[in-house]
Amino acid sequence: MDSISFIKSPISAELEDFKKHFDSCLSSSNLLLNSVIAHIRQKNGKMMRPILVLLAAKLYNEICPATLHAAVALELLHTASLVHDDVVDESTERRGQLSVNAVFNNKVAVLMGDYLLATALVEVGMTRNYGIIDIVSKLGQDLAEGELLQLSNVSNPEYSEDIYFDVIRKKTAVLFAACMKAGALSVGAGDEKAEYARLFGEYIGLCFQIKDDIFDYYESKEIGKPTGNDMLEGKLTLPALYALNSTRDKQAQEIAAKVKSGTATTDEIARLIEFSKANGGIEYATKVMIEFKEKALSLLASMEDTDVKKALVCYLDYVVEREK
Repeated sequence: MDSISFIKSPISAELEDFKKHFDSCLSSSNLLLNSVIAHIRQKNGKMMRPILVLLAAKLYNEICPATLHAAVALELLHTASLVHDDVVDESTERRGQLSVNAVFNNKVAVLMGDYLLATALVEVGMTRNYGIIDIVSKLGQDLAEGELLQLSNVSNPEYSEDIYFDVIRKKTAVLFAACMKAGALSVGAGDEKAEYARLFGEYIGLCFQIKDDIFDYYESKEIGKPTGNDMLEGKLTLPALYALNSTRDKQAQEIAAKVKSGTATTDEIARLIEFSKANGGIEYATKVMIEFKEKALSLLASMEDTDVKKALVCYLDYVVEREK
């Protein structure tokens, strides 16, 4: 059995219920809306975030309708943020296919993102759980704040790991944390258990983003974006930050400043990528990722060895060991 199948195995029936509900809440009589939805759903991904909601719920109790509504709301909010991000970043690709803004236009993409966000709010309201509503409401704030923090960091002359972690906590980790906590709350878990779940999700999210950032230093068509794409967008991620701060190399810093200002050439970006790899950037980022993984595992250590616990451990392994 492959990793994804193993992760899904304790929640296979509930995952089918999720898919049916997700499909039904996106049905519309609007032809343009249906066209955009059909395009987005060509590449649904592995549904890693809804899976996390369901696993978190089943870790503490039996999955219920509130769990499914929470999972749908969070997946819709995540999808809305991706559609809007592609407009902000002027990206033409998403998951190996053309982005919504590339196929249609920015107006349609923004409105589609708004529609998905509004539908997420409808779904979270149907949980009738104020704790989950609070999570989803704050999540929207955090995702937007993370994007704004990343944009403002472009003009920051420092190469700060602290700012990097602030950005990835709000842009990525907060979503995984929300999935775990919402799943726990949906089945009546107490505050302490919900907080453990939230922290576990945060560690997963940090691992996920660091791994994604490492991918950008290597050429691979499977990843769905070209090498150096982050730097082309003015972003310096953990491998480069470590190499810059540990060496204080003047030439590398000059290129890094150009990356931030958006004036670096593709040759300069290639040089900075090689510099980061040659000066231990990948090894350092991998070490930090493994430290977060160990922290996540420690939260599960005292729990009984159930199928759900094993699935969560496998989920964590998959995030860290995946190749795309």
